[in-house]
Amino acid sequence: MDLIKKLTGKNPSEYEPVAQSLVNNSDKELFASLVKQDDFLFGFIKDNVARRIQKACNKNNYLNLLEFFDYYSPSYDTMIAEVLHTFSGDELLPTIKEIYLNGNDSNKAYAVKYFSFVNKDLLGDIVPLLRQTALSNFEPLSVNSIEVLSQLNDQESKNEALRRLESDDDFTKFEGVKFLVNYQAKDALNKILDIMKHSSLSENIACQIPFLIPFDELVENNQESALLVLCYMVNAIPEILPPSAAFDYDLCSVFERVINMPLTSSSAVLLRLAKEKFNELGSNEEYLFDCDRNTKEEIKKINTLLSKINTKKLDSLLYDELFEESDFVFFALDFVDEIEELETLLDSENPTLILKVLTILKEKGVLSSRTKELALQNVSKPEIREIIEVL
Repeated sequence: MDLIKKLTGKNPSEYEPVAQSLVNNSDKELFASLVKQDDFLFGFIKDNVARRIQKACNKNNYLNLLEFFDYYSPSYDTMIAEVLHTFSGDELLPTIKEIYLNGNDSNKAYAVKYFSFVNKDLLGDIVPLLRQTALSNFEPLSVNSIEVLSQLNDQESKNEALRRLESDDDFTKFEGVKFLVNYQAKDALNKILDIMKHSSLSENIACQIPFLIPFDELVENNQESALLVLCYMVNAIPEILPPSAAFDYDLCSVFERVINMPLTSSSAVLLRLAKEKFNELGSNEEYLFDCDRNTKEEIKKINTLLSKINTKKLDSLLYDELFEESDFVFFALDFVDEIEELETLLDSENPTLILKVLTILKEKGVLSSRTKELALQNVSKPEIREIIEVL
């Protein structure tokens, strides 16, 4: 562990010899220990370590990096692949293909990352295999394979992912979404957004979208969709997204942009939801117990930013989203106090919306038998009728 501290530290007289020894001696034990620290090191520290290892490589020792293929890390795979290709060009390709064909998942993931650097005309023979490993349960292998398929402009794998979006199964659709996001298929964005609106995995899908298109670009293309994606992302914290996502997605800058936009009913819904969520995160130590200092400071910063917004001003706009066709209605409902406004939604043809309204009325202690009977007149699904009857 002392060597890890030196390698990740700030003193060149300490980290340079360790990095050089790591490469020169193919120190698999030290590299394995480094990989185990992935979850505990800040991104900038891992970037520094990658650069230090890369600097220690030369034409006489670079092949020693092949010894590290058993210990996969997304923090070092690009560096390792780049070093191997820098010193060998495409000449190492037969060796890497052999590793890809016969290695374990970690070996394959490194091998595929190397493929992303080579002449794509030399990869035609392994495209069918890349389509297979793109579906691997080992996510790094899947992601790296999709990246290469995208570079090869492989339409067959892309079309198969698009077909998954047509499935009746939400999990199959989500697999298609993840593939297309990693493929960087921006032309599938509108289809993905539409699926997000109607899926039981809406939050999961929303969390993928920023990896396909930056928030600023999404705002320029479709402001309403951008706000809806953010609503689902905020709603995903902390059950699906950890609190650290606030830092990873730079949500503070995102919220600052939304605040500076002309206030609309949809942006009011987002800001109201975010204000409630980050106030809860900031006031409940249980949510932040395992978080690092940077995450805690980011949550505090966002909470301070959102707390300055006039809640009454936001609430006055929420009622404009209280109609069945609104994409924001489910989020707005949580902040509406007017009972009559809530009850008007019981005429909806959406049984899930009716159930949500009844649940809120019950929480407020104003759910009556008359209201339930009114709701049941518009619900035909047996499973939802059963839930309503026992409310």
